[in-house]
Parts: sequence; structure tokens; C-alpha cells
Amino acid sequence: MFDYVIVGAGSAGSVLAARLSEDQDVTVCLIEAGGPANGLLTRVPTAGIFTVPGRVKSHNWCFPTVPQRGLNDRVCFQPRGKGLGGSSLINAMLYIRGHALDYDEWASLGCHGWSFQDVLPFFIKSEDNERGSDALHGRGGPLQVSDADWVRPINQAFLEAAAERGHPINTDFNGPEQEGAGIFQATQFWHGPKKGERCSSAAAYLLDHLSRPNLTVITASKVLRLELENGRAVGVICQDGRGEKSLRAEREVIVCAGALQTPQLLMLSGIGPADHLKAHGIKVALDQPEVGSNLQDHLDYTMIVRSSDTGCLGLGYAGMTDTIAAALEWRRHGTGHLRSTCAESGAFLKTDLALDRPDIQLHFLVAMVDDHARKLHWGYGYSAHVCVLRPHSRGTVRLASGDPHAAPLVDPAYLTDPRDLEVFRRGVRMTREILQGGAFDRYRGEELYPAGASDAALDAAIRARADTIYHPVGTCRMGSDADAVVDPELKFCGLDGLRIVDASVMPRLIGGNTNAPVIMMAEKTAAAIKAGGKHRASLDAELNLA
Repeated sequence: MFDYVIVGAGSAGSVLAARLSEDQDVTVCLIEAGGPANGLLTRVPTAGIFTVPGRVKSHNWCFPTVPQRGLNDRVCFQPRGKGLGGSSLINAMLYIRGHALDYDEWASLGCHGWSFQDVLPFFIKSEDNERGSDALHGRGGPLQVSDADWVRPINQAFLEAAAERGHPINTDFNGPEQEGAGIFQATQFWHGPKKGERCSSAAAYLLDHLSRPNLTVITASKVLRLELENGRAVGVICQDGRGEKSLRAEREVIVCAGALQTPQLLMLSGIGPADHLKAHGIKVALDQPEVGSNLQDHLDYTMIVRSSDTGCLGLGYAGMTDTIAAALEWRRHGTGHLRSTCAESGAFLKTDLALDRPDIQLHFLVAMVDDHARKLHWGYGYSAHVCVLRPHSRGTVRLASGDPHAAPLVDPAYLTDPRDLEVFRRGVRMTREILQGGAFDRYRGEELYPAGASDAALDAAIRARADTIYHPVGTCRMGSDADAVVDPELKFCGLDGLRIVDASVMPRLIGGNTNAPVIMMAEKTAAAIKAGGKHRASLDAELNLA
């Protein structure tokens, strides 16, 4: 028996477990299906080249999608992190909050208390930014946010080429303005004994507190279903190598399994669309049609160019020599090339100047990254990724079967809304103009997958090669309306003792990478729980802002 049982030790679960267990009068149990995930593959920043494509499956669920009608019926890829830290173990570590108007839009949709001014204190609370504290940034929080100690010179070509096309240079994507091209900050340790390592949510919040007597962390244990009694979640049934066991929650079960696995767990527990559950022989505990609906994801199209410049990351003799030297530098000093995010620079741009915020994001990669690095090319080069930030297409997560060990059926329904393809065309053309700028003349070689200039040619190229940039959200939508899955306190509508805290509750996809927003959501929810449900005054005291 515990006060709180938390399912999933990812970007939200690690934060909640650490924050709630700060109160010595409560007991917290955190359950994770993966392992401790504290080896070099999760500490060395560039090791994502092994974990993202699934070459090391111990850290990645490697989910497939169903065939995507909008992408020539291709089966796409959904990598999700596995282990203490979840997807923050394998992501590109980019620290991006999204646009302030994204959160104001949440509030306008009935998510009261989630405007930008409401969430900003929790971004600040979480942050230990190398640049210091100000009205928008924090110093001293658990999540270390660092500047790159070294970026490859080709990034300067990207910035110069963007400026040539009239785009502003932005030194802080989380500052007063998001629009422009610049160098990303990353969630990496910039001081202390872990300097130069990936700062996953577990490394930031959890690992230093595993000895707390009121915190129990269980790894390699799969949660099979929630236990429900008289309209209340009272615990979970989980399974490890020794069999099944029950973990009971006196106060709350908090599900933090992510936008794909949270709805799967709910449905396995009899919570979801009744007809779908019955079709898989699952007894219906609560008919909630919106569980697993409203799936949104950032679809991404990549332009890949060869280069004779061996300063890029690549497969070649110079690259191998460089990697050996970089490994020694990283081990001794926590600096150098192994700290690269690969996506060292990027941009947030408007495809229509009348827009109130950027609608596309560019990730400029200093390597030829093809099909999530699952397809390798000898030599050197660079890649420019473009994604539509606020897609109109909506998909679903459903059960493939009643077997809790089976992968969920993931259908992002990419490009089923034609408006998304229209934005893609404009975004690809803008990105192509940047890559054709004079600043790239000394780097530019053969393009691997050239596409024609016409609408038809661009559409064909996008449908043939686009895939996720890893930001699924929305499958347990937050709101105040009758159809919402959780309320603005992230409590499940229709069941007591159950809360959901992860990207699944986002009503709309934010304009950027999702790791930092999920950490913010967990910080905000932990503060509310510790304040006993009291809001502004208690939360101000919690944040020392009163």
C-alpha cells in the first residue's frame, strides 16, 4: 500500500515521483517497464544514433503505425523511450517550450489555469539555465539547460543563409520571441559531476533520491491494468519476472505512460470506447469514447545533402578518428563533439506573414540522417528537417488485442486533412531556399532525394518520405467540456483516484518539442497535489513567489 502509485518513469513520472516524495509523510511508488537505463547509451548525448533507430531495443519500444493512407500506405515509425527517464533518454535533448499563444489557446479551450502566465512559473522552477535567471528563465532547478560548448561551423552557414532570405536571427527560442533561426539549447548537464551528460528527467529529478525511505522505484515491471473498485482507481496489477502482483494506492493512481501507452492501459482496464473494448473481450468499466482519440503528431520531411566537408558527422575515416578523440575529451572533461545533439541549429518560421506565430519548425542536422538513422550512408553531409507545428489531422490509438504485451495500434492519420499538406509545401519551399543560399556553396554536394518544384512533385515527395519527429500528444484530452477525458487538474473525468500526467492530456499540439512542456506539466501538477488542491495562493507559496 502506498499513498501514490505512478505508472511510467518518463518525463512526467520521474518529476512527480521526486516532487511528491519530498514530503516525508507520504509514500510513493514509481513503476517502470524498462530498466534503470543508467549506462553510457543514456548518458552520452550522441548515443541517440543507436537508441532512436532501435539498434538497442532495451531503451526503445519501437512502435509501428498502421499503414498511413496519406503517406502511400507506408507503415511509419514511433520510437518511444523505455527505462527511467522515458523518451527523455533517447530524444535530441532540445529545450523548447513552444509559443506562449499555444498555452493561451489551451486556456481558451476550457483548460483553465493553463495559460502561458499560469505555466511560466513552472518552466522557471524546473530550469537550471546556463545563461542565468531572468523574467523567463530559472537558475537552480533540477533540469540543467546548457548552451552548446562547440557547434560545427556549418551551422553558421545555416544561420547566414536564413538571414539572406530575410529571416531574423534568434538567440533564444524560449525568449520574448520564438520566430527566427538560431542555435538550440539542450537538456545537458553543464556543471557538476555529470557535466557533458544527457540530462534526462530521471537524471535531473530522480536518480539522486532513490534512497529516500518513502520512495519505492520498481523497474522491469509491466503494468497490465488498473484496479478499479466502486468507481475508483485503487491500484494496479503489474508483472515482472516473478509473476503478477498488486500495488495499492491510498490516495491516487497517476498514469504517466505517454500519449501512446496511457490510452492503451486505460482501454486494457475497461476504460474507453465501449464497442472497441467489447470487440476485444474486455469488460467495460467506463464508456469513454474520447480515450485514444485526438492523436496529433509532428510530421517531418527531410532534405538530405552530401558534402565534402568532413567537419560534419559522418561515416568515414576522418569521422572515426574524430570520434575517438572526442570520446577521450568527453570522458576527461565532459566537453566536445560527443555533446552534439546532431540537430545543433534550427528555426521557427511563418509560411504566411499574417500568422500570429510560426507554423513550421526546422531542425538543421549536421549529418545525413535518413529514415530515423535506420538507413546509413557512407560519407558526410547534412539534413534539413521541416515539420508542420499545428497539424489539423487527427488520429487514434486503439488496441490490437486484449494482450497487454502487444503493441498498441497507432494511427496518426497523417495528412488526412489537406490543410497540412498545403503548409508542408510552403515550408519545404522555404527550407529549400535557405539550403540554396550562397552560404552553403562551399558545403553543398548531391541531394539524395531531389524533388521537383511543382505542387504535384512536392506532394509526391512528402507522401513518399515524411515521418514523425517524435511528438505524439492528445489521446486523453484535457478540458472542461462533457467529452474531456481529464479536467484541468488532470483528474480523470468519471473515476475517482485517477490522474493522468503526460503528453496525452494536451488538447492541442504545442509549437515545438514536447519534453520541456511535459516536465512543466508534472511540476505544476505536483505543486497542486502537495498544496492539497488549493490553487493560486498555495502554488505561489510553493514557488516562493508570494
